[in-house]
Amino acid sequence: MAGINRPRVRAIYLLIITLLLAASGTAQKKAAKPQQLTGGKPVMWEKVNIRGRDLFYGPGGRGMMPDVSRVTFIKQEEGGHNKKYRIKDAAGRTWVAKLGREAQPETVSVRLLWALGYKTEVNYLVPTITIPGKGTLRNVRLEARPDDVDRLDEWKWKSNPFVGTNELQGLKMMMMFFNNWDVLDLQNKVLKVDGNRQGTELHYIVSDLGSTMGRLGNNNFPIIYRFGRSTGKPHHYAGSKFVKGTKDGEVILAYKGKNRGLFKHITVEQGRWLADLLLKLDERQIRDAFRAANYSQSDIDIYTTAVLKRIYDLDRATAY
Repeated sequence: MAGINRPRVRAIYLLIITLLLAASGTAQKKAAKPQQLTGGKPVMWEKVNIRGRDLFYGPGGRGMMPDVSRVTFIKQEEGGHNKKYRIKDAAGRTWVAKLGREAQPETVSVRLLWALGYKTEVNYLVPTITIPGKGTLRNVRLEARPDDVDRLDEWKWKSNPFVGTNELQGLKMMMMFFNNWDVLDLQNKVLKVDGNRQGTELHYIVSDLGSTMGRLGNNNFPIIYRFGRSTGKPHHYAGSKFVKGTKDGEVILAYKGKNRGLFKHITVEQGRWLADLLLKLDERQIRDAFRAANYSQSDIDIYTTAVLKRIYDLDRATAY
């Protein structure tokens, strides 16, 4: 048998990677661009009473709980990897229903971010829902589409009003805290909210937090960094690391995957800022976040222990 032409194999491998990267870039460029930003005060995070936050009902509270006793189907949403439907509930509120494996972890991630003071969407996990023409579905995430909130353009991780601030660096750390392997600009959104006393605000949020609460990929190579990653897997989450330690005044996160540079140059002081927020969460609140996502009791136990350990690890790494 003739020997393997190694230079040719390498060339083919590089060509495949180049074509895949080009296809990915083209797909992102073709995505429809939402309405451009307009005036308002940029807000990403605000100081809140963390211990007083109800993580079962989340940012919408009990008052915005969807009434799914009667549902009206509006349309199927375009884009994304998970099937989504726009619906109206019995109270006349509009929601985007997300099906699939991302529904439960996204419900949790939104609640934990909101608990710390970050701006988020309003969402709920409904264990069962009947959508006309689509059937009866289990574990569906409903995300609110209020009439008084305008969804504007995406914001970029490397270029925004919060570059260098505690809140942006803290948000990056929280993406690693969740094992979010889909940290891309296109997952971000600016919401224009007309407040009563505060005036118009532009809320900088991470709109898609579905690729979380599992495991990151197992390498840093182009394309194949995807291998090994998972979503909503408690044992995978519990078995992975969050913080490696500190070096030269910076927090070293245990990140593997795309956009590695995003998670560098986070100072120990910025890590301490986030740790002080996370330490205000109690075990009951953490359990409530997973209970709201309809996880089993055994999964709640695994996740809660893992979340508490990550808080402890960051606290220990950034202790002065």
